[in-house]
Amino acid sequence: MRKDVRILLVGEPKVGKTSLIMSLVSEEFPEVVPYRVEEITIPADVTPERVPTHIVDYSEAEQTDEQLFQEISKANVICIVYAVNNKTSIEKVTNHWIPLITENTDKDSRVPLILVGNKSDLVEHSSMETILPIMNQYSEIETCVECSAKNLKNISELFYYAQKAVLHPTGPLYCPEKKDMKPLCVKALIRIFKVSDLDNDGILNDNELNFFQRVCFNSPLEPQALEDVKNVVRKNLIDGVQHNGLTLKGFLFLHTLFIQRGRHETTWTVLRRFGYDDDLELNQDYLFPPLKIPPDCTTELNHNAYLFLQSVFDKHDKDRDCALSPDELRDLFDVFPYMPWGPDVNNTVCTNDQGWITYQGYLSQWTLTTYLDVQRCLEYLGYLGYSIIAEQESQTAGITATRAKKIDLQKKQTQRNVFRCNVFGDMSSGKSGFLQAFLGRNLVRQKMIKEEHRSYYAISTTYVYGQEKYLLLHEVFPDFDYLTDADMACDIVCLVYDVSNPYSFEYCAKVFKQYFMDSKTPCMMIAAKSDLPEVKQMYGCSPLEFCRRHKMPPPQSFTCNTAAEPNREIYTKLTTMAMYPHIIQEDLTSSTFWLRASVGATVFAVLGFAVYRLLLKTR
Repeated sequence: MRKDVRILLVGEPKVGKTSLIMSLVSEEFPEVVPYRVEEITIPADVTPERVPTHIVDYSEAEQTDEQLFQEISKANVICIVYAVNNKTSIEKVTNHWIPLITENTDKDSRVPLILVGNKSDLVEHSSMETILPIMNQYSEIETCVECSAKNLKNISELFYYAQKAVLHPTGPLYCPEKKDMKPLCVKALIRIFKVSDLDNDGILNDNELNFFQRVCFNSPLEPQALEDVKNVVRKNLIDGVQHNGLTLKGFLFLHTLFIQRGRHETTWTVLRRFGYDDDLELNQDYLFPPLKIPPDCTTELNHNAYLFLQSVFDKHDKDRDCALSPDELRDLFDVFPYMPWGPDVNNTVCTNDQGWITYQGYLSQWTLTTYLDVQRCLEYLGYLGYSIIAEQESQTAGITATRAKKIDLQKKQTQRNVFRCNVFGDMSSGKSGFLQAFLGRNLVRQKMIKEEHRSYYAISTTYVYGQEKYLLLHEVFPDFDYLTDADMACDIVCLVYDVSNPYSFEYCAKVFKQYFMDSKTPCMMIAAKSDLPEVKQMYGCSPLEFCRRHKMPPPQSFTCNTAAEPNREIYTKLTTMAMYPHIIQEDLTSSTFWLRASVGATVFAVLGFAVYRLLLKTR
């Protein structure tokens, strides 16, 4: 909504423009009226809409045409004043003032007009019969007000309507010719309906209507008032109310009715509460609220955000199979202006046997977005209406900035839940297979992935000492000479080589020596394709000896060429090393250490599955 309103009064000489302004300010008719008064500013606290209002007078005797054109271009609303007892001043509205204003305003930003019939105290009849055809001819005319500066009739109403024309304009909402709401307005209200339909049954029940009323207008509807609203819809629309709830058609009908009855401020209040600006686009301040992330910190969703996202998933998982079919996913993202998740997402997170994103995969993708691009996450949460449904000031309430990594290292403990592992390796070393195996896909399933749908990320949960953590794997393109800061910024490095290729290990050794040998980032060597015959690596020393010299754990054998899902133990190890980078070499090679971590993971996974099954039953 605008921060101030600028009202310009124009019209023929002696129709009472200056008198109207002076009567408003002094609340009495002036005995002496100058040609023109200087610009007047009415403070926000004395205006109905609580917005500062600037009132500008125009005098043909004192101002040039150039000055008039400048004032027209600056005005937010223009009041064309005529005298109800002066036929010539009425005619000038259409043959002079409206064309003049049209010529001096931008065609793409229509300035609302108010017709003001002054001196109503001098006649007994109304001018509305003459004015109505003019109003029907020009859609930019918001309304007409007959008033009297002498007896103060409708003076405050005149300026209220002028304010309202700027703050709650009819133009973006309604087409008078078609007697219907404009497409952009309908599109915005459909999104608002879908966000407010908390159970996604296509009907706003009493609880949903009351919640909607409370978040938009700060007070629920009384039961009788709620019933009266539904009765109005029932009388005018056959399918506007179903199962005692308001349908989308009924919701749109109500807003059409509000606008037609001059109560478009009601519709604007709803639109602005859900983030829309005057052009019916989602406001940038709404989609991207300010969020400062200190250096060396990462971003994660907090508990309340996960609860909200869980409710969104439940709302759209119609068949209760704990996965989103393509239709369910499209329905979920129907409140977005575009489809945010492409086919690559299905190869970034866990899916079911049909290739549909599971509940765990859904939360994992949100976790990934928050970690990699928190601004994009804020935007997505905005489309879903997080701040409204969760009753928070903005989407930032759902984001946690983690403690700086250097403090974690000092304290030898972390509060983070998401850990990044950058995966390095030469071409065809098995990096992609390593990522997909984390999502439970063996080699047979991996071969079904189309190249254009390939993902360089994989994210899922692991369990360390009974704690659920997210491990984010990122495959780094094997260009040794051009590693970026992002390629090196991670919690753990994974160096993958192909045991059947004698030249594969050399790349891993070079990357480690060049970039990570002197860093505090823990590294692990992966001996991939371990189902194939192992050959001697053409390097100065064996991979095992290399790891021993550089105080790394021994190379971990890995293969995704399995009949069932590949073993996940290696991912638990990676997460553990990321969580405890201060652990000394002796601990890393200790079988007792890994046993404690993996047993905790197994116990928690079994417990988690039991809870999961229980949730399924309750759902």
